[in-house]
Amino acid sequence: MLSVTGVAVADESEDQCPVDEPDESGEREEPNETEEREETEESDETEDQDAIEAQYETVVDVVEAGADPEGNESITPVLREVVDDDTLLEFPNGRYYVDEQLRFTGFENVGFVGENATLVPATYHEFDGPQYRLFRLGTSDAPGRDLRFEGFDVDQTADETGIRVINAEVEDGLLVRDVTIHGVHDSGTWGPGLFNVTEPDGEGVVTRFRAEDGAVHVDETPNAGNRWRGATGIIVNPAHRGTIVFEDCNLGGFPDNGLYSSNETGRVGVDGGRFRNSTTASIRLSGTEGRIRDATVIVDDDPHDSKGQHAIRLDGGGQALENVTVDVPQPNGDAIRIMNDVNNASISNSELTVGERPNAGVRIDPEAGATTLEDVAIDIDGSANAVRILGGDADPVVLEDVRITGDAAGTRNRHAIFCERSGCRFVGLDVEQVGGDSRRGLELRGSEYVVADSEFVTTHTPIVVNGGDDVTIEDTVGRSVGDGYSLRITRDSGIVGLEGNEFPDGVRDDR
Repeated sequence: MLSVTGVAVADESEDQCPVDEPDESGEREEPNETEEREETEESDETEDQDAIEAQYETVVDVVEAGADPEGNESITPVLREVVDDDTLLEFPNGRYYVDEQLRFTGFENVGFVGENATLVPATYHEFDGPQYRLFRLGTSDAPGRDLRFEGFDVDQTADETGIRVINAEVEDGLLVRDVTIHGVHDSGTWGPGLFNVTEPDGEGVVTRFRAEDGAVHVDETPNAGNRWRGATGIIVNPAHRGTIVFEDCNLGGFPDNGLYSSNETGRVGVDGGRFRNSTTASIRLSGTEGRIRDATVIVDDDPHDSKGQHAIRLDGGGQALENVTVDVPQPNGDAIRIMNDVNNASISNSELTVGERPNAGVRIDPEAGATTLEDVAIDIDGSANAVRILGGDADPVVLEDVRITGDAAGTRNRHAIFCERSGCRFVGLDVEQVGGDSRRGLELRGSEYVVADSEFVTTHTPIVVNGGDDVTIEDTVGRSVGDGYSLRITRDSGIVGLEGNEFPDGVRDDR
């Protein structure tokens, strides 16, 4: 189980509200509810700021140090002068123009905190030096330790702006929160955030990092020809070794990936948040272990003329999805794709809605490891498999308490569930597929199957054993609302055991 502990976060307990003083008439005025709440919140913010400041030996007000809060002059030279170990940089209310990178590596305990502070990046043509980042805080070779970065809006609404806001690589103690990027990233440079925790025992958390306006394809930017596709929203790269959790982050459509962990080791978690319309995948995870929980992923537009947009793509390691909502009314790729290098995967307590284009709900590639779907609802309208299980000799897949509904037809893919992998179990299924063109329920092509306690209502034959062997079907209902049998067994199939089933449309056994 992924967790993040040991990251220093200020205590957010509430103070008692101050007692109201009598007004000039001598009568005590009843507090206005809104004013009382605002006073309490202001008190909390003050307390939090005091607690934050207490964690640093030096606290610097960047405006007092010479930074321009009116957005006319670049603040980077001032920041270079004052940034140091055990130092907190505070950004009061204002607009801060940035036209070159601040690079600080190998640090100990550094903070950047904004209070209604807006960073304004220069345009692509006006940015000085490498057109990559505003803040490069640590590198894979010289990571920092204990970094706080929070409370910033980023105004990239001007034409040909957009740049990596923060590139953070730390051994341990990463805390980033409340960073909101406004405007479409249309410069063609790197996307808004890169985050790595470089020590295996190190931890980090990124909370409410938001770039909902996404980015345009690099070919539509002044950086055309220098990159492939363009920006990724948030990236965790192979330097990551520890644990990082992304909480309540929101990303719009990016021309590469949305949230992308390309690391081979380390752990990445996604808790909550909303991810939408990125190319390749809106969430793409690899690493030793990963988790997506309470997140919403949507594909309802193709802003980059993509050939494929998976909502979620799992590339490797052990991956768990829990209470995930995937809504793809305009599917242009699978809702969830489980790739060959995934060791094991589970999807539980989740809902998938797939529109009319023929893309799978869940596709499990031929060499992917053991996979479980439990308490999953899939509504599919396109002529595709709600669950497509590939790989005859790979580890078993288990579907338990899975409900499949929708108006999918059998035009392109006949069956709601297609399985060529042996040793799989299907228990407690509720499949209702009554679309046109002979839509069917479950096709079994391997061996050693169990189908139990399930109900299939389909246009054509609900269950087909197509060359399968050692198949047990028990306590299962199969109804065809069209011209089909309840069960068909092809002539090249082996042993099929039936017990306690309800097959009102009969069994066609061609053996």
